[in-house]
Amino acid sequence: MSIEILGTGLGRTGTFTLKLALEHLGFGRCYHMSELFQKPEGLYFFNKAEKGEMVKWNKLFEGYKSAVDYPVARYFRQLSEYYSDAKIIHTLRDPHEWYESAYKTIFMANNLPVKRILKFASMYMFSKEIRRRLPVLIYNRKLMKLEFGTNLKDKKKIIAKFESHTENVIKKIPSKRLLLFNPSDGWKPLCNFLGAKIPEANFPFSNTFEEFLQKVDIIGTGKFLPEQKLF
Repeated sequence: MSIEILGTGLGRTGTFTLKLALEHLGFGRCYHMSELFQKPEGLYFFNKAEKGEMVKWNKLFEGYKSAVDYPVARYFRQLSEYYSDAKIIHTLRDPHEWYESAYKTIFMANNLPVKRILKFASMYMFSKEIRRRLPVLIYNRKLMKLEFGTNLKDKKKIIAKFESHTENVIKKIPSKRLLLFNPSDGWKPLCNFLGAKIPEANFPFSNTFEEFLQKVDIIGTGKFLPEQKLF
C-alpha cells in the first residue's frame, strides 16, 4: 500500500475534516496528527525528516492511503517527491480566521493552563501511555516554534508565515497535481479532483474548538481517541 493523497494545509485549515472526507470517499485510512499520539513510535521518522535524512516513509504509513495535517505538512517537499504520483490537496482558510482558531487550539496546547498541566502531571507516574506520548508533546511544542517562532502572539508575523507556506506549496507542486481546497466548498471540487462520486452524506465539518479540547483531555489522560466517521 502506498500513499495516494497528501495534504499540505497547516493545522486548523480543516485538515481533520479532510481526513474524514477522504476516508468516507473510500481512500482508506488517513494519517493525521492524532495518529501520532496514538502511535508515538512514528516520531522516529519525523525526527529523521527534520534532520534531512532519508526516511522510509512506507514503513510509517503502512496501512494508510493518505496523510494530512502536521507533521506531514511540514515535510511536504520530501513526501511529495517520495510519493511522486500522489495527488496534493492544500486546505485553505482566511488567514485571520485561521490565526484566531490556531491561537485558541494548537497554540494553546503548547501553553496549557496550569490546571490542565497539573491534571496531566498527576497521572504521569501511573500511566505508561502518557509516558509514551510525552516525546510527541515535546516534539509538537518544538514544531510550533520551528514553524512560527517563539512569540505566538505576534499575529502579523504568524499570518505572514502561514501565507508563505501556501506560496511555497504552490511553487513546489505542479498545478495539475494540486488542489487548493477550501472545505467550505464541500464535496464537489474535492470529488472532481479525485475522480470520485459525490456522496449523498453531508460534507463533514469537524474538530471544532470544543472537540479539540476534548481530544487534548483524552490524549493527556492516556486514553485513546475513538474512531470517528461521518455516521
